[in-house]
This record gives sequence, C-alpha cells and structure tokens, in this order.
Amino acid sequence: MDTPRPAEPDTIETDAPSRLDRLPWLRFHSLVVVALGGTWILDGLEVTLVGSLSGALGDRASLGLTGAQIGLTASAYLAGAVLGALVFGGLTDRYGRKPLFMVTLTIYIAATLMTGLAWNFWSFALFRFLTGAGIGGEYAAINSAVQEFIPARYRGRTDLAINGSWWIGGAIGAVGSILVLDPRLFPPGVGWRFAFIAGGLMGLVIVFLRRFLPESPRWLMTHGRLHEAEAVVANIEATLPAPLPTTPPPRTIRLASTHRLTLASIAHMLFVRYPRRLVLGLTLMATQAFCYNAIFFTYALILTRYYGVPANAVGWFILPFAIGNFLGPLLLGPLFDTIGRKVMITATYAASGVLIIALGRLFEQGVFNAAEQTAAWSLIFFFASAGASAAYLTVGESFPLEARALTIALFYAFGTAVGGVAGPAVFGALIDTGSREKIFVGYVLGGALMLTAAAVEIVLGVAAERRSLEDIAPPFSLRP
Repeated sequence: MDTPRPAEPDTIETDAPSRLDRLPWLRFHSLVVVALGGTWILDGLEVTLVGSLSGALGDRASLGLTGAQIGLTASAYLAGAVLGALVFGGLTDRYGRKPLFMVTLTIYIAATLMTGLAWNFWSFALFRFLTGAGIGGEYAAINSAVQEFIPARYRGRTDLAINGSWWIGGAIGAVGSILVLDPRLFPPGVGWRFAFIAGGLMGLVIVFLRRFLPESPRWLMTHGRLHEAEAVVANIEATLPAPLPTTPPPRTIRLASTHRLTLASIAHMLFVRYPRRLVLGLTLMATQAFCYNAIFFTYALILTRYYGVPANAVGWFILPFAIGNFLGPLLLGPLFDTIGRKVMITATYAASGVLIIALGRLFEQGVFNAAEQTAAWSLIFFFASAGASAAYLTVGESFPLEARALTIALFYAFGTAVGGVAGPAVFGALIDTGSREKIFVGYVLGGALMLTAAAVEIVLGVAAERRSLEDIAPPFSLRP
C-alpha cells in the first residue's frame, strides 16, 4: 500500500473545499443566504424608492430635481459603486470576507440614513454616491463569500436567487413609495425622507445576523490559517442530521502555505492565463449594466411623462416589474446548475435583447397603455434579471480564489463605468426631449448590446456547473 507523501515545509494539505462541496443543504446555508442576501433586499428597496419617487423628487415641495438631475443622481450612485468596488474588493482579498462585508454594510446604512436628510441636489447626489460606495464593496465581499460557502451543485441557483432578491426589496420599495407619497399619511416633501431613514434602520437587522457567520474557510486556507479553516468546516459538519458516506473520501489539495498576490500576477492572470474569460466577463457585465440601469432608473419618468401616471401611483406599476425580475432568477436559477451556464446565459441574454427591441418599437408607436407597458417590461426583465445575475456568478467563478473579490470588483467597476454610469444620464436626457423616437434608439442600443453578449457567451462561455471552484480556476497557491 502506498504511503501518503509527506507535505513539504512550505505547503499545506487540506480537504476543506471538497468537504464544503459535498454537504447537503443545511440551516447554515440558509443563514448565509439571509444574512448576505439581505443587503440586496435593502438596496433594492431604496433604489426602487429613488425610481418610484423620481416624480415626487421633482416637486418643489421636496428637492425640485429636473429629469436630467435625477439621471445624474443615479449616475452618482453608480460612480460611487465603482469606487467602492475597487477599494473594498482588494481589501476583501487581503483582510477577509467577514471584516469587509461588515464595514461595507455600515457605510451603506449610514449613507442611506443621510440621504433621507438631503437638502438640495448636490447633497442628495453626494449621499447617493456614498451609498453606492457601500454597495459596490458589498458586491465583491458578498458574492465571493456566497460562492465559497455554498456546495457546488447548488452554487448557481443560490447565487442567482441572492442577486435576484434585490427585487424583493424592489417590490417592497414600490409599495412603500405609495404609502410615503400618500398625503393623508405624510405631508408633501416629507414622506420620501422617512422612506430612506426607515430603510437605513432596517439594515441593522442584517448587521446582527452577519455576526453569526464565520470567515470563509477557502479564504483562511489560502492565507496560511489552516487550523481555523478546518475548525469552521468541522463546525458546519457538526450540524449534519446524519453522517455523510465515507466513500469516496474528500479530495485533498496541496497549497503553498504563503502566497503574495501582486499587480503583476493579477495582470498575468487576466491577460495571459485567462484572456477569454476576461473578454467574456467584461462583455456580460457592461451590457447588462447599461440595459438595466438606463431603463430602470428612468422608468418612473416614462410612466409620469408619457402615460400620465401620477407620481404617487408609480409604485403600483413598479411592483409587477419587480416581481418579474425576482421570479426570473428564482425559477430559471436551477437550470443554470442542470442544463448549464453556457446554454442558459446565452438564452437569457438573447431573449431579453430581442424583446427589448421588439417591445421598444411598440412603445415608439404608442401601442401600449401604462399597464401594458409594465407587462411588457416585466416579461423582458424576467429573462434579463436571470442573465444579469449570472454575469456576477460568472466573474466570481472564473478566476482564482486569492483574487476572487478583486476580480469581481474589477469587472463590476468596468461594467458599471461603461454601461451603468452613462446609461441613466443618456436616457434621462432622451426622455427630456419628449421624443418617443429618440427613446426607441436607446432601446435598440440596449437590445443590441444584450444580443452581442449572447453571441460572446456562445463562443467563450465557461461550463462551471456543479464543479468545484478550485477545478474551474486553480488557486495561485495550488501545488501538484
């Protein structure tokens, strides 16, 4: 019988990743979903409030913002998210998932509270920028932690459901906007302030839940803290209702006990080791960011200016839109783990691209009323929401563990800077022209971008379903 090869002095051996991947779904995994996904609900709530309240924010009784200024505040939020992702993404890889998802949540809560106290366009834009900085950091810390904790066979549907839960907050925000704009409940110009302050206070519940989450064992093992990683995995396994089969045994991997990540190694990873994945990730992130942010951040303006929907009734139209966006990732998510990433990402991007152009044409011709327009966009984003969530899944899975949060941040920052920051400002300006034809040009651009991403996925897509993260992208510190 062969004897195990002794570990070299500068290496460690661990089966922690394999043990995490073979686990059934446990209460611990549900805690991960609630504690980390809860931020998306809060973010969806207050971002939807901005969209639903955009008409009210233009009233003289509140801030008196123009359509262009509302578009610019959306761009300020996204610009903050870009900066936050870049700053906190690297810190998440250096100092750990848990410390950073606590810090970024604190920033997000504080900035959301301050948004409710804004007194003019510039203060509102500043606090939206800071809120975005917090949420940008959250994208890197949360997506990396979720993917590292969840077993491989559940990873796709779980990641999509968590990213899609943003729209649960969207639905709550839509209903909340109706309440805060009701003059019988709140004086004009006051209700929107209460909405932001209440949303910030709700974030304290998420802070409490996150206290019970441990550090990612995968992060610990790549930072030489093997005993802590093993202890975390053992504590999770202790909650099993029954022992797992002993065969086949968990797979052991060998890692360098220390590994220093440098800018040179990151550049080599992106441009030499995984150039196809680089192109894929940038395309998926940029196209969905333009499409989503341009259309959603200005949707309330479409309703109020082209369909005569009162500002205090916009929430009723945002609600079904939000429900469709949540149901897409929830219902289609399991197919990303069974049929596979490549087929499903291609299908969701292509379907949403075709529908945006086709239904945008009907908008240009004035075929829809407000309810029909809402139904049309709900259908489009049933598919687009699943595709957009899968973009975050793809960039997280496709690169080595030691740089996971940073690469998520880089791709998110690029996609948001290219597609997200410009989109709302461009569409806000198009809406201000009062021309359906010019708005349709924007819809054609968004649909064409989604179709382009579908074509890129066909050629460059990664079959990551049900595979260990270490198999999809071996760690920098992996040893033969």
